[in-house]
Amino acid sequence: MSVPTYDVVVPALSTAQMIEVDRLMIDDYGIELIQMMENAGRNLAHLARVRFLEGNPRGKKVVVAAGTGGNGGGALACARRLSNWGADVWVVLTRPDHGFIRAPGQQLAIVRRINLPVGQADGISAIDASDRLDLIVDGIIGYNLMGAPRGNAAELIRWVNRQGVPVLALDTPSGLDTTSGAAADPTVRATATMTLALPKQGLQMSAASEYVGELYLADIGVPPELYAESSIGLHIGALFAEADVVRLP
Repeated sequence: MSVPTYDVVVPALSTAQMIEVDRLMIDDYGIELIQMMENAGRNLAHLARVRFLEGNPRGKKVVVAAGTGGNGGGALACARRLSNWGADVWVVLTRPDHGFIRAPGQQLAIVRRINLPVGQADGISAIDASDRLDLIVDGIIGYNLMGAPRGNAAELIRWVNRQGVPVLALDTPSGLDTTSGAAADPTVRATATMTLALPKQGLQMSAASEYVGELYLADIGVPPELYAESSIGLHIGALFAEADVVRLP
């Protein structure tokens, strides 16, 4: 199995434009955040399976690092699917459960109900670095980054970077500014990044390439009509006619 390459230039969004896309999805089109998370998590799990887990997640060891926001919710949905497909998944959170609200909290509650192992970032040393890890999924911080990562999020990013195993980032490597492409201290160094809806401008900056790695684009169900709204002003065709996930050059 492979992911098709999209060799046509795809418009990129600034962080402000992506915030507006999310607002329009929820407020004007009635597409809820939980639906977007499910789409993101399904596609992230699919990409993990075909790109990093040899097409078969059974018995593969995966750590999913999740923050409290939308990226964390998508990563938790990915964790659930990989577990359903036979992977040995261990979830690490940046905060206790009560720090998760609304849709990300719902995703965490489902993970708890299916009894996936869940730990906290401040206890990340419980995972022995000598254990064989096949993949780390980065869902720590998304495009709403405000300043450099700190606290448990920063410690978890540093742990991810020390492991020497493939890292698949959701939407953006945690710590990277999605408009400027500037990397904070610390920033996840991803093997591959699966961004959502449209690529973010910062991901395509030359300075960001060592953090982004391979760049993929995934469908979360944004109607083309939404992009044509006056606040976005883009005319986008059927990007995902051939596949839900495509690789960008």
